[in-house]
Amino acid sequence: MLRSALLAASRSPQVRTVVEKFPPTHAIVERFVAGSVLDDAVTACDDLVATGRKVTLDHLGEDTKDAAQAAGTAEAYEHLLKALKETGLAAGAEVSVKLSAVGQFLPVDGEKIALENARRICEAAADAGTTVTLDMEDHTTTDSTLAIARELRADFPWLGIVLQAYLRRTEADCREFSGAGSRVRLCKGAYKEPESVAFQGKHEVDLAYVRALKVLMAGEGYPMIASHDPNMIKIAGQLAQWNNRTRDSFEYQMLYGIRPEEQLRLAGEGNTMRVYLPYGQEWYGYFMRRLAERPANLTFFLRAMATRN
Repeated sequence: MLRSALLAASRSPQVRTVVEKFPPTHAIVERFVAGSVLDDAVTACDDLVATGRKVTLDHLGEDTKDAAQAAGTAEAYEHLLKALKETGLAAGAEVSVKLSAVGQFLPVDGEKIALENARRICEAAADAGTTVTLDMEDHTTTDSTLAIARELRADFPWLGIVLQAYLRRTEADCREFSGAGSRVRLCKGAYKEPESVAFQGKHEVDLAYVRALKVLMAGEGYPMIASHDPNMIKIAGQLAQWNNRTRDSFEYQMLYGIRPEEQLRLAGEGNTMRVYLPYGQEWYGYFMRRLAERPANLTFFLRAMATRN
């Protein structure tokens, strides 16, 4: 119930106003968001890469309703990728893109505009010598996102996608996208979804994650295990061994600010450990979903509020 309330709050303008005006909020957000501008992101990326970790950067923004704003987001990614190239960080960093941020929901030609903007970003990534992963949002966007991904992969076969294990369709999607050259980030899912399309209980979601991961690990692609769950991390390692995978044929992914010690442990053992690093002024929706995912995050936030008061 608490998770549902927080996810609902992530889309509430009224709650957003209250949270953004609360004085300690920005200090707390720094735990999960690298900063508000490009230089902040590059500095945080450099710090992470220096510790043996890799990075995927997300210029925060979603639910864009304006074509100019969508084009501006694509341009921001182009500037980011140019900076990664110029600083030599592109070898250890890629970018993650929400199609809703580049026009997917626009009422006229939204998918076409999103495809064109995503293509611009992919071209900039190719020039920088790195890759792009398309983030996944709620289930209503899945078909559209995968259709755009299929089209982009014709020219950019290294394009990564995200699949969410709690959706009932995901095991089948994993089978489609587990072929040679594919890159799939498997996460549990962070949006409130109806039971008709998504598993609801933690146990059911965990089982669905393992089933999907088995498909990816047995395939010919490059699985990206996006989880902070110790059990899922352990199972992923076992499945990699059973499928005779080398350490460079898959990777672990975790969010910036969550379980950094475990990130360093995995990287120190010779695994590829990639940190999802968000930055930008549109941090509210991302921040609220992080609170919803882990009770410890909410406790951290409430404790800060009590201290402030």
